[in-house]
Amino acid sequence: MAHYLGLDLGTSSLKALLMDDGQRVVASASAGLHVSRPAFGWSEQDPADWIEAARTVLGRLREGHGAALADVEGIGLSGQMHGATLLDAAGAVLRPCILWNDTRAHEEARALDDAQARDITGNIVFPGFTAPKLEWVRRNEPALFERVASVLLPKDYVRLWLTGEAVSEMSDAAGTAWLDTGARDWSDRMLERTGLSRAHMPRLVEGTEASGGLKGALAAEWGLKPGIVVAGGGGDNAASACGVGVVRPGTGFVSLGTSGVLFTASAGYEPAPETALHTFCHALPGLWHQMGVTLSAAGSLEWLSGVLRETPGALVASLGEELRAPGRLAFLPYLSGERTPHNDSAIRGAFVGLQADTSREDMARAVMEGVAFSMRDCLEAGGAVERLVAVGAGARSALWLKMLASVLKTPVALPAAGDFGAAFGAARLGLVAATGLEPAGVMTEPPIARTFEPDPGLAEPFMEAYGRYRALYPALAALAR
Repeated sequence: MAHYLGLDLGTSSLKALLMDDGQRVVASASAGLHVSRPAFGWSEQDPADWIEAARTVLGRLREGHGAALADVEGIGLSGQMHGATLLDAAGAVLRPCILWNDTRAHEEARALDDAQARDITGNIVFPGFTAPKLEWVRRNEPALFERVASVLLPKDYVRLWLTGEAVSEMSDAAGTAWLDTGARDWSDRMLERTGLSRAHMPRLVEGTEASGGLKGALAAEWGLKPGIVVAGGGGDNAASACGVGVVRPGTGFVSLGTSGVLFTASAGYEPAPETALHTFCHALPGLWHQMGVTLSAAGSLEWLSGVLRETPGALVASLGEELRAPGRLAFLPYLSGERTPHNDSAIRGAFVGLQADTSREDMARAVMEGVAFSMRDCLEAGGAVERLVAVGAGARSALWLKMLASVLKTPVALPAAGDFGAAFGAARLGLVAATGLEPAGVMTEPPIARTFEPDPGLAEPFMEAYGRYRALYPALAALAR
């Protein structure tokens, strides 16, 4: 029986998932990753840690499932987007990777973000994108910038290690501000504006295409076949869409991971940069997607759990599953700035309405409501969808999904127990690249365990609370300047 391997390089961990040719998950393993924050607004990782994590998870799979691993026919990659991994002419890493949630390049992003950039890329140039990070390096680390021979996104550095090939794919490349998103090709003009050229860029493939073959030495290390096809793969959200079958126009998912995402697939290229939505290529040929992003979703609950010294699961469990009308306590989840709809790297989060009897349960509920309201912002920017599939760690909370359904006024479907996230989507992309099967027949929606409908009795209270939430941003922004 053939098997397929998905590798998903996240911010906090790297995950490997092994599935068989019937798309049943055989095993998975993960290894944690550390984020360094050497200055305010900075977020970095050492690429060597990604390789060590990959070795760890593949070693664990070999220990427990060596026979299945030996039958792997295709590998797919997924990863955190926007990171700037800088290599010299010998392929050595020049500095720690500047991550997606790093906001140091806000001035450079502002300078790059003009009508020309939006026309070419279809997007606002956000501080988290890759191009402004390189402009920051050029201005602040000029000697190092002169040594830059190539720039790779995080998962593509893992690919380089696996195959020896410098390759990226459309969904991840669309988040750099160097891609002509409509043409699905690098933009010479946007590269020139940051002192780079095509020579600095990896070769581009579609997510379902082969990008190279597994090196013989690494194959021998894990008992794999040398030369196994490694698919182009996808950025983490495009790969998650492949995992839950959001590959047809009009379908969508809502993700409650470290960041929050509202993702909808589209057949045509229809950019709307003025809304602060991302318009990116999908991991599948001929498709694009739009995506609203809030930078701190489940990450907000993680933050509160650290402050209160209680696990996120325990905080959520203390609230039960009954959906109630929101209280007066409001939380704005701008812990790392915000993208949709504000494009504001300087804004920071706040509780508003604390009082003497505020409890930890009140604070946890307000955090969950604030994240739901931020996802409503994303929906307002992009328009309604008929139904959303829920993914991410936060989707384990029935209360949060009930809240989202009522705030978004949209049914939210929870997949049946199983692993249908980015690593699963990456494995599906590896299957398509290895077999040539039609993606639509492979990337189907998983079985749905439960669908959460909007509560009509709470529609008005939630919209009133959302109005208060919206009114707080201008006041908070004035204080942040």
